Amino acid sequence: MWVYTDKVRDLFNNPKNVGEVDDADGVGEVGSLSCGDALKLTFKLDEAGRISDAKFQTFGCASAIASSSALTEMIIGKTLEEAEKITNQDIVEFLGGLPDKKMHCSVMGQEALQAAIANYRGERLPKEDSEIVCECFGVTQSEILDAINHNNLTTLEQVTDYTKAGGGCGTCHERIEELLQEVIGQVGAEHRPKEPAKPRLSNIQKMKLIEETLEREIQPNLEKDGGSIELVDIIGERVLVSLKGACATCAASDITLKHYVESKLRELVADTLVVEEVAQ
Repeated sequence: MWVYTDKVRDLFNNPKNVGEVDDADGVGEVGSLSCGDALKLTFKLDEAGRISDAKFQTFGCASAIASSSALTEMIIGKTLEEAEKITNQDIVEFLGGLPDKKMHCSVMGQEALQAAIANYRGERLPKEDSEIVCECFGVTQSEILDAINHNNLTTLEQVTDYTKAGGGCGTCHERIEELLQEVIGQVGAEHRPKEPAKPRLSNIQKMKLIEETLEREIQPNLEKDGGSIELVDIIGERVLVSLKGACATCAASDITLKHYVESKLRELVADTLVVEEVAQ
């Protein structure tokens, strides 16, 4: 269960500046409905070049709504030069904090602001010419590097919290680790000590570890996108599960099941496990 500050709860229940500015000078759209989060930010400048009005439309969770509302409050009255200095950490501070797993909502706000200012100036954003690293959520190399640099990220989990990259099938994990190494000078994976062999597990130990891994490692990432997973049964090496919520209707559910859920269980429990979806 997420722990939200009073400010986040207030702006979620009573968001300010919802809608779209008429005849906007700047328009920024980031995210997508297919990824679970989307934000459109519009603003209007007055004769002095200051932002006189700003509104947002978003599809997302409480953190996304609160972050977007906070952003509009923060930029009204500022020049573009002042507004573009606002970072996602400034948004988080304005809100009194966000859960780690929801930091990507503040990053989405910063990206929408950058996109709207670039739109006004007729400029292209670096991410528009950057390779896509995470196909599941459409996150580019530029976006990942920005998040790492601006927030001093050091782990894959943090990158996922701030950008959602790596939170789907997991095939981009190696590339994200490479980018982390480039930025913070981590020792390459080939030089890291080899992990000790997994101890042989009894059936009871294996069942308990599967349950713990699903609850601790997998469920939180699925919940970020409105989905969930339920353990139905364990038969030998077969792990029978049922996908719920957004995951049940997602076109990429097979990829999530095999390349994320199964690979994570094989990594943390036993490399012989096979995950199968069953109807309930």
